[in-house]
Amino acid sequence: MIIYKGKHCGFCFGVQRAVDVASSLNGDKNYILGELIHNEQVNKDLTEKGITVLDNVDGVSQLKPGDNLLIRTHGEPESTFLLAKEKGINVIDCTCPFVKDIQNIVKDKYEKGYKIVIIGNSKHPEVIGINGWCNNSALITQDGYELNDILDDKVCIVVQTTFSEEKYNKIIKNFKYSKAKTVDIFKTICYTTKRRQNETNILSSLCDAVIVIGGANSSNTENLANICRNNCKNVFRVAKASEIDIEKIKLFNKVGIVLGASTPMSQFQEVIFKMANNTEEIITTVVDDKQEEVTEKVSAKSEMAAAFDSIKPSKDFKIGQILTAKISSATESGLTISMKNAKKDFELPATEMLGDYSKEDYEGKIGQDIRVMVVGKNPVKFSEKAMEKVLKEEAEIEEIKNGKIFEATIVSTNKGGLTGKFGSYEVFVPASQIKLGFVKDLEKYVGKTLRLKAEKVESRGSRRQIVGSQKVILEAEKAERDAIRAQKEAEFFGAIQEGDVVLGTPVRFVDFGAFIDVNGFDCLARMSDLSWTGCKDCAEVLEIGKQEEFVILKIDQEAKRVSLGYKQLQPKPWDSVAEKYNVGDVVKGKVVRLVKFGAFVEIEKGIDGLVHISQISNQWLENPVSALEVGQEIEAKILDVNPEKERMTLSIKALLPEVEAPAKEENEENTKGKKRAAKEEVEEPELREWKDADEGGISIAEMINKNND
Repeated sequence: MIIYKGKHCGFCFGVQRAVDVASSLNGDKNYILGELIHNEQVNKDLTEKGITVLDNVDGVSQLKPGDNLLIRTHGEPESTFLLAKEKGINVIDCTCPFVKDIQNIVKDKYEKGYKIVIIGNSKHPEVIGINGWCNNSALITQDGYELNDILDDKVCIVVQTTFSEEKYNKIIKNFKYSKAKTVDIFKTICYTTKRRQNETNILSSLCDAVIVIGGANSSNTENLANICRNNCKNVFRVAKASEIDIEKIKLFNKVGIVLGASTPMSQFQEVIFKMANNTEEIITTVVDDKQEEVTEKVSAKSEMAAAFDSIKPSKDFKIGQILTAKISSATESGLTISMKNAKKDFELPATEMLGDYSKEDYEGKIGQDIRVMVVGKNPVKFSEKAMEKVLKEEAEIEEIKNGKIFEATIVSTNKGGLTGKFGSYEVFVPASQIKLGFVKDLEKYVGKTLRLKAEKVESRGSRRQIVGSQKVILEAEKAERDAIRAQKEAEFFGAIQEGDVVLGTPVRFVDFGAFIDVNGFDCLARMSDLSWTGCKDCAEVLEIGKQEEFVILKIDQEAKRVSLGYKQLQPKPWDSVAEKYNVGDVVKGKVVRLVKFGAFVEIEKGIDGLVHISQISNQWLENPVSALEVGQEIEAKILDVNPEKERMTLSIKALLPEVEAPAKEENEENTKGKKRAAKEEVEEPELREWKDADEGGISIAEMINKNND
């Protein structure tokens, strides 16, 4: 029989840390809010040590000052931490660093006005905890159908660390960003989860049967089981090794064993021992997450299980190396630890250990394993704190390698670009990768934080460098914005046609008109289309931010331009003239223009009347200028009104007192003058134009504007 196992199975580092910390607690003042991990055996062992499991947050209210409250890897809402602080309870926070990062993102974005979206199981403790960092206001979804109904302008999307990567990618692909203007997406699936899912996918495709071991409530384990079911017909989902039916398993030649992130390696060993006792020979094949081929083989009988946890013999320690040691003794200053194949024991100072050190606590752990990192040579020095920091950094670097965006603060420049730091890694950003255009002054970026994607990551020996690019992020964001804009433009132009009346909001004024926002698209209403009476400033007619109705005058889809009219939906000044003015009425007005054949008088804005030169005075006039001037206020009598032709004829003379008839000679002279004036009137070009306009249906105001032009 061939047994396939994933190279990275067993506890992830976050779970291992939580189990180690919980195992170190002694006494009756230690409490855990909920199950530490989804593993019945581990939780049972902790309960037997005297640690009390609180079913819900109400139990925290009953604790006393000085009691220890351990926060599990799934994390808790912010309110739990605030309650513990108020009660004087000592909090031991074992929240997984990746979950803690999600909580920090959610809290920051929520305080900045973002709508929070969590992709995950709403009943999972991790998701419940994350939601508690945005006042429980998040939209929680497992399929993403609700995303396109979000009405908020700013949206932040995070994902449960153990969520299926395949399902997550499908949700994000189907998200159309239809309403939100700003969408920040954080792919917060733990790198360990992604690695295990990849390994499981490869492993299950090679096997006749797969055993998936993990807690019944473990979301991570259930996702792994679903991946196996896609590739293999015979999948056995069990909570612990003792539930396996060996007689059924013996029927298969190639069997895979998959462990959830909360399942200890001891359960894998238990399966191997059990199967080795019932099978003549077992070959164990280790599957890597990046290739579909065997990476190592181990052949053994019943004793083979020990090979998986053993440390390779090594006389020389390397700085940065992470090892498993056994606790030999506990002193006031720290622990004494032993290494396999090492000739002597070593000291682990309390200052280099996680959590608060107590000699009494660790005296009960003598003989147990502890993981440490080599931090010095000659003499050899170990650290538990440094190990955790390095593991977290390695996890982050793994995500960065897989395309995660990271931030780095620029500290200096060189001829080729910018340099910065990310943890223990040097960061280099080539000048060509800083922004979309050419960068003239590199110095202005010193001290600034850039968002980057890794183009290359090197970690050979002491050389640890990330070559990053901000340009690729900006290009991707621009392409996304352009695609969204193109889609919105296509939808916009497909829904409108000339003559439609639309609602629009003025967003800015320019010398030649106003730009109007219509369903997110900028349209132009020219100055000449704002008012029938004309205006010099758009603010005379429209107000920024105030919605109005406009009519679409012209659509140029190729040039992406839409012309709007406002005045076309407003009544013309002449539309109400028949109701307001009648023949014989006396009106007041202002002379706005003088021509040889008379004067144009503005009765009200947009309504002008003509006073012919013969109706200005009782005396014969050579030119209206001799009796009137522009801007002069006058009274006149209406002789004729024609609203359809926008024409009004006025007479000033009709309001003047009559004069006595002049002497015969003078009358004759006047008669000659009138005849001469009549002749000139017939020959006067402007008067002929006025008459032509009248016959052609052109208004006086339009004729005046034509002459002005």
